[in-house]
Amino acid sequence: MRKEVFLLLVLMPLLFVACGGGKQSDGERRFFRYNQSAGVSSLDPAFARDQSNIWVTNQLFSGLVQLDNSLNIKPSIAESWEVSDDGLRYTFHLRDDVYFHNHEVFPEGKGRKVTAEDFVFSFNRLIDPATASPGAWIFNGRVSESLPPFEAIDEHTFALNLLAPFPPMMGILTMQYTYVVPKEAIEKYGRDFRKNPVGTGPFKLVSWREGNVLIMERNPEFYEFENDKRLPHLDGIRVSFVESKSAEFMDFLQGNLDFVSGIDAAYVDQMLSSDGNLRNEYEDEIILYKSPYLNTEYLGFLMHELENGKNKSLQNKKVRQAINYAIDREEMVRILRNNIGKPANAGMIPAGLPGYDKEKVKGYTYDPAKAASLLREAGYPEGRGLGEIVLFTNNAYVDLHTAIENQLQKVGIPARLDIVPPAFLREMMSRSEAAFFRGSWIADYPDAESYLTMFYSTHTAPPNYTRFKNERFDSLYRVALFETDIEKRIPLYQEMDRIVIEEAPVVPLYYDEVLRFASPNVKGIEPNPLNLLILKNVYFEDINL
Repeated sequence: MRKEVFLLLVLMPLLFVACGGGKQSDGERRFFRYNQSAGVSSLDPAFARDQSNIWVTNQLFSGLVQLDNSLNIKPSIAESWEVSDDGLRYTFHLRDDVYFHNHEVFPEGKGRKVTAEDFVFSFNRLIDPATASPGAWIFNGRVSESLPPFEAIDEHTFALNLLAPFPPMMGILTMQYTYVVPKEAIEKYGRDFRKNPVGTGPFKLVSWREGNVLIMERNPEFYEFENDKRLPHLDGIRVSFVESKSAEFMDFLQGNLDFVSGIDAAYVDQMLSSDGNLRNEYEDEIILYKSPYLNTEYLGFLMHELENGKNKSLQNKKVRQAINYAIDREEMVRILRNNIGKPANAGMIPAGLPGYDKEKVKGYTYDPAKAASLLREAGYPEGRGLGEIVLFTNNAYVDLHTAIENQLQKVGIPARLDIVPPAFLREMMSRSEAAFFRGSWIADYPDAESYLTMFYSTHTAPPNYTRFKNERFDSLYRVALFETDIEKRIPLYQEMDRIVIEEAPVVPLYYDEVLRFASPNVKGIEPNPLNLLILKNVYFEDINL
């Protein structure tokens, strides 16, 4: 270990205590401070594609429905709704007290009331090719072609008409893409709406110096209440944009941030014990929250040969199964991840979603003898004749995949890593140029269909990066799409997951966890399985609200 790094780790607890453990001065204390190392590219919900944009738009805008921390769908602008018996028509009844933020686009700068026509406009804008929204997929191919897909029945009644039943639709309507925007602001700003947002959320924009700082302040007319007090509790939010995750964590330790999500690898051993909990010396200064995260880390196989004729051995199911048995997921999570996450010993559906059941969907366990036996059955005893198997990954996962490389070699599988930039790897996966690759699948909405869609054969890449095709799977998938009863859908999901395990187009590695570190006086910052940042309920304990 370099001397300066060692000294830094030794001094961290002293720095944290000396700097006040996250406290702010009285004049600033109700401004919640967090850092976004990835930066923010747009404040327009139509472009809420990645976590950094999602977190900010979730403060500035709102939609028909929302999720609580347990992933239950709750009212938001819609106070109630009905779904027709055939599953094709969703009717929403809107609140009468929701207003857009005060802004110059409205007469006298006074925000006007939200109506059903605003949702018609917002949804049509989302799917308009001229908008070029990455969220257009949520409605494309799903909304009616014979009826208007989006209808304002009256001022406070909005209807959504589908082409075919799609039970996860209510979950999709919690996504930030579907948040309502005013026509007046879009007409005035056009593409510059990205930096001039006008929404209905608990906070409104004050200023945004891109790459430097973003400031939001409390919306005093937000429509939600908690214990008879109007939300939000905070006076505002300050977002910084320090690119280094290690520097971000140091800012938190020095009291310059109120919370961080995740932990840089440089701090894992310093902050966490081997069982993944906060070390004793930090218990009085930091609160650690942990929650299942709807993210399955996996390795994927291309299910057809490459154009150059390579990858033939990976077309053999027994070889893919052998690779699954050769990997020690328990050791991987324990040693390389300090027990952050859970070994993926079931299917692709992660812990935290209905459908996950490690008893009903039995995945692969570490069994090198079984791996060796499968290789012999496949015609590759001790790996002879397999040819070099290249695993494409990126720098962030080198340690993890080096361990996998070593485990595969122990059973005779001649594996080698090829490190490429993340964007290049995604391009290779999309073009069917990576025979064996590292992948990560984060749920877009809280339904197991979000994972099983990866294997439906009519889908291209994304999401079907493996080009998996199985008639039984496809048949079950189509049945599940027409089943509106979640209790009846779950067995269908589990049977599909069992097919994925048997055919082994992927190697599930682990189900991720959300880690949130917060100052002790910050309350209401508990995580959720989507790692969505919800700040309207957050408050500082030692402030008289």
